[in-house]
Amino acid sequence: MIEQAIGEGIRTAQQAGGVGQTSILLFLGLTVLSLAPAIAITVTCFPFMVTVLSILRQSLGLQQSPPNMLIVSLALFLTWFVMDPVLREAWAATAPALQSGDIGIAEAIPRAIGPFERFMSARTNPDVLDHMRGLVHSDPAQDGLRLLVPSFMLSELQRAFEIGFLIALPFLIIDLVVSAILMAMGMMMLPPVVVSLPFKLAFFVVVDGWALVSAALVRGYQ
Repeated sequence: MIEQAIGEGIRTAQQAGGVGQTSILLFLGLTVLSLAPAIAITVTCFPFMVTVLSILRQSLGLQQSPPNMLIVSLALFLTWFVMDPVLREAWAATAPALQSGDIGIAEAIPRAIGPFERFMSARTNPDVLDHMRGLVHSDPAQDGLRLLVPSFMLSELQRAFEIGFLIALPFLIIDLVVSAILMAMGMMMLPPVVVSLPFKLAFFVVVDGWALVSAALVRGYQ
């Protein structure tokens, strides 16, 4: 559906000719640029990365450190690292032929979307896709991006929460141990979170947590 809508807009621009064609193409270009952040969130591994990193921060007991901007920036660059082969494939499939004039923009768009569709299909849970397909009673041959994108995002969120549980479990154990020790010592008025925070930070630093988590997230896509 997205490809058809963009293709219709491009064909309309080509029929307008002259200044009208340039204006419409400029308008379509600005529209695509304005949608770029939403596209980056929906068709890449960014939702998975930022969700896992946010769960990690909450598990450490840190509300604002690292700040949201830093978490989002780290997730963005990890996404770039993972998606680089897909971006290169999409560029190689469209840019040379488009620059040489062998194909038009209407033909280049499906070629550019193809690598992202294959990436999303490989990471989408079939059960989630079947569930979404059952909601609209769609034929599998006509799924398209309208079903693949939400199914991919739901699959990534589910996977992110599974990884987040594994990350949060060691810190939960530290909280429980510290709480039990404080109770045994009769220090019930002292919040366990205040005491356990330095131990969780020390544990995370000793195991080189940021590098370990980042490497694990990237290797999950290889």
